[in-house]
Amino acid sequence: MSFLKKMFGKEEKQRRLTSVRDLNTDDIIVLTDSFALPEVLRQQQFQVTAVNSYEYETVTQTEWTLSGNDEAEIFLSLDVDDKTYLKFTLKIAQQDVESLFDLDEFSTLFDEPGQAFLNRLTDNDKTTSWTSEQYQQSIFAKVGYFHRKDHRSQALSQYEGKGSGEQFEFYQLLDQDQSKGIEVEVWDDGDTDVFLSIYRPISDIIDMYPGS
Repeated sequence: MSFLKKMFGKEEKQRRLTSVRDLNTDDIIVLTDSFALPEVLRQQQFQVTAVNSYEYETVTQTEWTLSGNDEAEIFLSLDVDDKTYLKFTLKIAQQDVESLFDLDEFSTLFDEPGQAFLNRLTDNDKTTSWTSEQYQQSIFAKVGYFHRKDHRSQALSQYEGKGSGEQFEFYQLLDQDQSKGIEVEVWDDGDTDVFLSIYRPISDIIDMYPGS
């Protein structure tokens, strides 16, 4: 009898996953089949391969790195305002930027006071359903720190130097209804990363499974 109690006791303690906020490495999410999602996301299953943190002056955000059947670099975070939305982010290459936008126009997002207005030129197979026709800049040169740590369980260093995170400047543009965006991170060494983002309801995740 005591052996059976131990077995059932272990089953009762099995981790249950009910909130996106609680996702950890190796957990799995399943997305809806809505045609509002890009094909790379639609009705797909993703595993969380890393949990990192973005630290700004007034807030620290959790970012989950997702791995699926496609080799695209996709990230998930939560956009919290009056309502909470899923923010899916796709990292794009220089050639994608060149096909999407006039580069001279794109470069104006780095000009003060940060009021760039971009018109999309042409989508490609990778960026279809991730973009809108026009964008207005919303954030200019916001300083942040990227930590390869999960701030929910690991303290982030408050000091400069080793362990303080990687500093970058953040730029953002949004479309008219703020459902899609462009994000740019410029790092201290001059490297620049460009991302496309879409904002979706929490209900787009239709199932979640704890990792093994």
